[in-house]
Amino acid sequence: MKERRWYYFLPLAGIIFGIWYIRIAFYDVVYSDYIRLVNNYLPDVWNPSKFLVPDILTRVPLSYLGRVVNTVFFHYSVTFDQILGVVGLGLSGMVLASYCIRRRIGAAWMLVLMAVVFSLNKWEMLTNGTGWVHFFAFAGFYYHYLVLDRVWGGQACPGDRRKLLWLPSLLILCAAGQYCAIYAAVLFLAYLFRLLRVRAVQRRWDHDCAGYLLAVLLPFGCYLLSNAFAVEDHAGMQDVTLIGQLLNTPSYFVRFLLKSLSSSVVGLSYASSHFRSETPYMVLGFLVAAAYLAALCFQYRYRLWERTILPLLLILSGGASHLLVLLARWRFLQEDYGMSSRYALQYAAGVLGILLTCALVWKAERGSADGGHTFQEGDRRRAKHGRKRLWVYGIAVFITAAFLGGAVNDTRQELQIAPYRKLLCMERAGIALDFENRTDDELRENFEYRTSRPESGRAVRSALKILKENGWNVFHEK
Repeated sequence: MKERRWYYFLPLAGIIFGIWYIRIAFYDVVYSDYIRLVNNYLPDVWNPSKFLVPDILTRVPLSYLGRVVNTVFFHYSVTFDQILGVVGLGLSGMVLASYCIRRRIGAAWMLVLMAVVFSLNKWEMLTNGTGWVHFFAFAGFYYHYLVLDRVWGGQACPGDRRKLLWLPSLLILCAAGQYCAIYAAVLFLAYLFRLLRVRAVQRRWDHDCAGYLLAVLLPFGCYLLSNAFAVEDHAGMQDVTLIGQLLNTPSYFVRFLLKSLSSSVVGLSYASSHFRSETPYMVLGFLVAAAYLAALCFQYRYRLWERTILPLLLILSGGASHLLVLLARWRFLQEDYGMSSRYALQYAAGVLGILLTCALVWKAERGSADGGHTFQEGDRRRAKHGRKRLWVYGIAVFITAAFLGGAVNDTRQELQIAPYRKLLCMERAGIALDFENRTDDELRENFEYRTSRPESGRAVRSALKILKENGWNVFHEK
């Protein structure tokens, strides 16, 4: 494994790339969700009444600490939050590097995985900054899956079993926010399957696994209780019922889901400027759905889940994210809503799981040992048939080429757009410095804060006033 230690340098290179992208694509000025955060939590970031609220877990407690550090040491810099997001993305890459080293996955596959992890299809979350904590949350999810993978495969490191007990509480109660639903659901299915399988084979209950399951359900129950006190406010959501929409336009949900699936290959901005009909969206959506199905078939056919559970957990996480976005956002009545860049981080988990599955199958077909284990002899005998092997190789290459091509294309296009994004931010900074002489309509339009609401302009003005009075953000003399 020592010869693959250089894998860890790839996420570090990805972090450097992400910081460079922020430098060329952004100028340090608040906008969008920052307007709400400034009005709700600033200037008194130490006020406990703003922290100790009934729906605290939905507001992600870790973000409060980040806000304190940002205001005290960095004058409420958006760039500081953006860099934290890039570092969180790099931590996800580190987890994957550790997995690939332990499973002896080839360098070519590792490079493909890093291209997907650091693809700029996540530009919206990277440049917004408010979502930095979500990058850390997903890194935590991946790390939990990695620890579970070691325990599941009988290769546990010292302390791994204890980590399975406290990691869910740390992530769900401090960092996960709304993303904990998929995380908890995936772990619930994994532990439940393990419990039932041990019971069926060994005629006993796995008490350790029951403890791990309880360690997930307790903090998730606390999150649900906190979420019951939350007041959601989604501008643009239509007043329609699910049954009514199903009766009026049943195909709407199919198109919504297929378009969200297609975003794993092509970004919304590229698709909207190059696709002239619905057909390309549908074709790509079906292809991505087929990739999910092929990966699940590979998992079953080669019984990969018996030796390594991490790829399957990632596949379930990504697939469930597509369904959750559909259930949570269909009322906006926009078929391409699920293609938004803000969801790319969630969808990436499924893509990474599919690619890791292809890598393991490729390795199995080449007759390599998987982390010291071999596949069943029946599988080895069938793997010798050239036609079957060619089919497996062909499917793996096609899936990999599609996702890699999409990641590279999204990154290429975003690098072309980046200078214009920075120019827009610089213009916004100029407006911010002159906000007292601007109308509410101008502020509402230029700061992208609920542009459909008349009171948005007043909210922007209030936030800029707070920043000016404290000399923060664009009002800080650099």
